Amino acid sequence: MSESLRDEGVIKYRAIHKNSSSPPVHINLNQLDEVRTKLFDLGLVGAYSDGIGYGNVSIRNGNGCIISGTSTGAVRALGAGGYCYVRSFDLKLNSVNTEGPILASSESMTHCAIYQAHSSVQCVLHIHNRALWQKLLDNGYESTSADIPYGTPQMALSMATLVRSKLAPSNLLVMAGHDEGIVAYGHTISSAFDQIKAVLNN
Repeated sequence: MSESLRDEGVIKYRAIHKNSSSPPVHINLNQLDEVRTKLFDLGLVGAYSDGIGYGNVSIRNGNGCIISGTSTGAVRALGAGGYCYVRSFDLKLNSVNTEGPILASSESMTHCAIYQAHSSVQCVLHIHNRALWQKLLDNGYESTSADIPYGTPQMALSMATLVRSKLAPSNLLVMAGHDEGIVAYGHTISSAFDQIKAVLNN
């Protein structure tokens, strides 16, 4: 896909953000950041040559989550300051309430919808890899519709529907309408990462 035509990295929801110099606090945030660094080293999180970042990670936090910030793709290790609280979201209003030292990822609504869809899910990892994305689609992995773009309420609803249809608290789904986009989720950070390692090694 031409980089000039790529619909990527743009926040499409209404962001209601409370600036705070204090980074998020969570017992598992260091582990999440370590996994994100591993994904970065694998080229599954990063930035394109035009500087637009791709991929994001989160962990459940209360009724929302803690998610990597927007425009952080080029940074190998974020530290707590590279994350943001998502306090709440509203699909009908297409709005997300956030707090922290950085704005939340453009995929925040989808992450939150996945957590809401399955109470056992504790971690969501959104990665990009064109070859793997195509292989998974060709092999019939479950996916959202190709006419649903990323970062929209429709994508969040579609992902939530797929997650609810699964009994397992850990799985992997393809975003057919989001070029290169793949989402893994799990009942732990490790189990979400294991979903990715499994398809990479096949």
